Amino acid sequence: MAASRVWHLYMVRCADGALYSGVTTDLDRRLREHNAGRGSACTRARRPVRLVYRKRCVGRGSALRQEAGLKRLSRRKKEGLLRTSWAG
Repeated sequence: MAASRVWHLYMVRCADGALYSGVTTDLDRRLREHNAGRGSACTRARRPVRLVYRKRCVGRGSALRQEAGLKRLSRRKKEGLLRTSWAG
């Protein structure tokens, strides 16, 4: 059985103030992709992005469930989370 990979739930703030969240196993690579215009269609036109939140997750399933919960939050609740959390 393969060892569990560490996944990261992350949120970036785009140049226009929009918030984008995602999951990855390599956060540095993913941020480089976003800022190079290869990360996602949503962030491509809103560069540069900067990391404002990250959380380590054990396993892909856990990361995806937490991402879904984060995406269900209102903008106001996301901003509140950012004010009370260590963002990195």
